[in-house]
Amino acid sequence: MADEWQVPTTTDSGIPGDPTTDWAPTGIDVDKPSAARVYDAILGGKDNFAVDRAIADRVLTVMPNARTGAMLNRAILERGVRYLAGRGVDQFLDLGSGLPTVRNTHEVAQETNPQARVAYVDHDPIVVAHGRALLADDDRTRVVTADVREPHKVLTHPDVVQLLDFTRPVGLLLVAVLHHLADADEPARLVREYRDALAPGSFLFITHFSDSTPEGRELEKVFLATLGSGRFRSRATVEDFFTGTDLVEPGVVFLPRWRPDRPVTDEAAYAGLGMIGGIGRLPDRVDEMRSSGA
Repeated sequence: MADEWQVPTTTDSGIPGDPTTDWAPTGIDVDKPSAARVYDAILGGKDNFAVDRAIADRVLTVMPNARTGAMLNRAILERGVRYLAGRGVDQFLDLGSGLPTVRNTHEVAQETNPQARVAYVDHDPIVVAHGRALLADDDRTRVVTADVREPHKVLTHPDVVQLLDFTRPVGLLLVAVLHHLADADEPARLVREYRDALAPGSFLFITHFSDSTPEGRELEKVFLATLGSGRFRSRATVEDFFTGTDLVEPGVVFLPRWRPDRPVTDEAAYAGLGMIGGIGRLPDRVDEMRSSGA
């Protein structure tokens, strides 16, 4: 009997308007799903293949309001970047940035400070190709091909070091990224390596799947069986990623509750959604001296 999680091995879905392989960058395996493209499909985007949409459809079967969850993640990205820009952060390192959509990091940051700089990092060639096409005329952004699991290569990439000054505060974004790293990838160690490269006064911004709901635990099975990634971790584990930072109020919380633009009233619309996140600030040297009693 076929595996119930099996996805198509062809992009010939028969769906009107279905993308062909003609637009895919050379070397792309159109039969292999991508987390970025599945996310795009859940949001109703067009930069995906049948193999990605098959997984998105399965996700929506398990959790019908998963599209709401994806939109909540985009919404907190905007609120978080706006908060950081308002705190004077004018340079951002957006890891695992995903496919460009509305209200991207550079757009939000540059509304507060037109000189804000953003380095986007992703290893998906389609993400990089689309990002570079979109930002070709913006000299305050870069789109870099690199794997977030290799911090040294990311942090020393010529495009990153030419754009960002790591002697000054940086907003480090790991939005909907760490849950696509296996425990064997040692995500806490990776976060620590990135954090240790940042200047005092920098910020760490993380969102992550939470294992707090039955729907989330079922969805984890779908992601692991089809994408090979998508770990739903505990709140305590996510909070541990912020070790070495001071959590910004209200801490690590359900996404709609992190500094909402308006009160959260329709709890029923979020039933089953278990995505959490927050922002932590790296103490400056004065803060460290005070806390140590020096």
